[in-house]
Amino acid sequence: MKKFRVWLVAILLAAGSALVAPGPASAAPYCGLVWGSLVKADPAMSQAQVTNVRTGQHYCFDRLVLDLNGPAAGYTVRYVPQVVQDGSGLPIALRGQAFLQVTANAPAYDENGNATYNPANPDELTDVTGYQTFRQVAWAGSFEGYSSLGLGVRARLPFRVFTLEGPGAGSRLVIDVAHFW
Repeated sequence: MKKFRVWLVAILLAAGSALVAPGPASAAPYCGLVWGSLVKADPAMSQAQVTNVRTGQHYCFDRLVLDLNGPAAGYTVRYVPQVVQDGSGLPIALRGQAFLQVTANAPAYDENGNATYNPANPDELTDVTGYQTFRQVAWAGSFEGYSSLGLGVRARLPFRVFTLEGPGAGSRLVIDVAHFW
């Protein structure tokens, strides 16, 4: 009977330790993000115009939004050694250790050449002071149906790009840049 109790206690202890022992370590992506840092593009051309640029902070990423006055279509977002102005190719100085060139396949002017987006300060489109990833957002211009801006970030981090409908007949081009890998 004594041997039976010893075996029973040993089996129960072994089973109990399996329940509380930690499992194998796994490297889960930060916040579940699996975006990557390679170029993201859609070659379609938009009939809409850029009307506004804004930013926001989220738990796992910082967000850049380009507002358009119609359906969004087409973009190219990629890391570059230096952001350049549309048309002239002149470099744009940006704060940060990595730089995203964001190009919307949509002009920032109407069919009569009137500006639909005219930033008060092209070097600081929005105040990103205190953002975890963003360092600066600067206007690179609008030329031949394309509008570009530079996004200075603290490091080459994963990002995603997508479009959203609304509000109303408008739409948004959204760029999220993760805080970490």
